[in-house]
Order: sequence, then C-alpha cells, then structure tokens
Amino acid sequence: MANLWKKQKLRDTGLCRLGILFAVTVSIVLMLVSVPRTALNGSSIDDDLDGLDKDLEAKLNASLLSVARGNRMSLSLHRRNHFSPRNLDLYPDLAKDRVVIVLYVHNRAQYFRVTVESLSKVKGISETLLIVSHDGYFEEMNKIVDGIKFCQVKQIFSPYSPHIFRTSFPGVTPSDCKNKGDEVKTHCEGNPDQYGNHRSPKIVSLKHHWWWMMNTVWDGLEETKGHEGHILFIEEDHFLFPNAYRNIQTLTRLKPAKCPDCFAANLAPSDVKSRGEGLESLVAERMGNVGYSFNRSVWENIHQKAREFCFFDDYNWDITMWATVFPSFGSPVYTLRGPRTSAVHFGKCGLHQGRGDEGDCIDNGVVNIEVKETDKVVNIKEGWGVRVYKHQAGYKAGFKGWGGWGDERDRHLCLDFATMYRSSSSSASP
Repeated sequence: MANLWKKQKLRDTGLCRLGILFAVTVSIVLMLVSVPRTALNGSSIDDDLDGLDKDLEAKLNASLLSVARGNRMSLSLHRRNHFSPRNLDLYPDLAKDRVVIVLYVHNRAQYFRVTVESLSKVKGISETLLIVSHDGYFEEMNKIVDGIKFCQVKQIFSPYSPHIFRTSFPGVTPSDCKNKGDEVKTHCEGNPDQYGNHRSPKIVSLKHHWWWMMNTVWDGLEETKGHEGHILFIEEDHFLFPNAYRNIQTLTRLKPAKCPDCFAANLAPSDVKSRGEGLESLVAERMGNVGYSFNRSVWENIHQKAREFCFFDDYNWDITMWATVFPSFGSPVYTLRGPRTSAVHFGKCGLHQGRGDEGDCIDNGVVNIEVKETDKVVNIKEGWGVRVYKHQAGYKAGFKGWGGWGDERDRHLCLDFATMYRSSSSSASP
C-alpha cells in the first residue's frame, strides 16, 4: 500500500512539474510575441530593402540629400514615401473640390488616437486624401495608421529626422558642442544661438519636420505636387469636430469674394483658448496654428522666403512665420474663419504645451471636449459679412526669437529642403 502511494505521489509530482514547464514555456513564447515592435524598428525597416533592385536602390540613395546617404533607415523611409495611398479599393475616387488633409505627428500615440478617432467622425472625410507625416519612425504610431479605414491615407516619413540619426548630424554627434562656451574651450562642432546655447536635436526637429513636410507635400509627392487647391494642416493633438471638413470647404469657397486679401482659412481662432465669438459673422484675423489651410499660390510666397525662415533664430516654425516670414510679405496676413471653432488643441504634454487646467484636457486616453449639435453641421452662412480684427496681440516683426536655431548645419539643411525638389541634381525621384 505504501509503495502504491509513493508511485501515485511521484506521478502527481511529475505531472505538476510538466504543468509548470508548460506554463513557463507558454509565458516565454507569449512574451516574445508581445515584444513591442518598436524594439525591432531597425530590422523591420531594413526588411523593406531586402531584394530591392540595386539600380533602384542606387537611384533612391542618389535622390536623398547628401546628409542622409548611406543611412539605411533614411533610405528605407525614403522608399516608403513613394508607396501609393492605402484604401484605394475602398475609396477609388477623390472629389474634385477636395481639401487635402495633412496630419503631422511625432510619437504621442495617446493623443494621436484621439485625433484619428475625431477624424473618423468628420463628415465628408471619405472624399479626400489624408497624409500622415511622421517625424521619426515609431511602430505604435504606425499601428494607429494601419487602423484607418475611413478614407484614403498615405504615410510619409522624414528621412532627415534627428530621431533616426544616432551618432551623426542631424542627430547628436560625438564632436557636438554641448554647453555654453564649449566652442572656445574644446573646439567642438556647432554654432551657439543668440543666447549662447547649442542645438538640441529633439528641439530643432520641430522646425525641420514642418519645413521638410511643406516642401515634400507641395513639391515632392505625386499625389499633391499638382494640387492647386487648399491643403489643411493639423497636428497629432488637434481634435476636429464633425463639421470641420465641410466648414473648411465652405471657407475656401467664400474666401475669394468675402476676403480677397486673406491668405488662408482656419478652423479655429488664433487664440487657442477661444472657442469663437458665436456671432453671425465671418472673421478675418491673424493666421493661427490650429487647423490652417492655404493654396499653392500662398505656398509659393512662403517658399520664396526660405532664407528668412531658415536663418531666423527660433526653433518654432509658427513663431518664425509670424515674426519674420509673414511680415516680409509687405501686407497684413489675414486668415478667414467662422465664428465658432471646428478644431481644438487639446495637447498638454511634450514640447507643445496646451491650454491648462481650465481648458480641454486628456486623461487616461479620454478627451473632455464637448461636441454640440451645431458642431455636427455646417454652421457658416454665405450671407454673413466679415469682421476684421486688426492689431492683435502676438508675435510680430521685431521679435528676435527664442533661440535654439543658431547652428549653421541646421540652417543649411533647412535651405536644402527648399531646393531638394526644385534643382535638377535632386529631381530624379524613383
């Protein structure tokens, strides 16, 4: 009887050990499967180049600016930029009067999800093309784009993002100056800004990405380089109301007659804390940075001021525009908008600071923005007059900038972006 009990105990112990071993094995397999794909960015990106025709690879590399040639990540992202939009089978035809939407993002996935969710509820969104412009390569951001099924969508990635250069410019190089006065003490590389500070790649990427994106969208992409109409620009922390697309179509249609001197049309007031006046009148005011749109003729005016943009010592693209580019046009730069906002800036973290505790917020992935019935339909009337706001507060000519943009390498890369699609030497795109 004792022997029988011992045999049963041994059998039970063996089964228990097998169970533990099985559980451990399954856990390890699940752990490996669930490793964030961001940890595999290098290999997954490099896979894009496997089996690529050598002539095409050489052509792709040659069409990159010299600073990125030889960077395999840059080459792969550059190739991806030539991929066709997704969802062509779902939305084969675009409306002739479409306003293309460009959404520029970095790595704030929590915000990005909210913005995409708001876009999915925008009326008319299926009639146009959505372009998502990435500053850096982040798999979590890609997954969000993968889930977009409500319109044609095209991804573009800056091959020159400092975030993909680990040991060379535009990223951080071992010889870079870091502290005030280093350029004198150690003969390091880099020029200080007007305040004596040296470049921070994370900071300068804001301005680099915006300028690269503008040149690429207007002059480099097959889908948009012939587009003469308006393009609407939004960020990863902008919430769009359901009437946003129809409202921007209405504003761009009314602009030539209602405000012929307006350069742009905006979905939101220039004061990001304002939801609008609620009056029965259109508004012409200084151009804001939330939900702004303009056409090719305005882009040509901006492009002609590339040197002013690239040499102004401020890492913010919008402050650079307000303080030096727009004033150089010779006349006030007005934008036309409705009396109630159709877009809200809700970001409160990262480099873009938001509205504060009393305004819109996001917490644990839940955004607290009230959408009223009037925000679901076109709420702009063609018969309205235009109220013009003059002498508004804000950055103007004479402001010398917040700095962060004193390094000659950044300035010349910025100038290169302005010519990369316009010079014969770099026009050979695959």
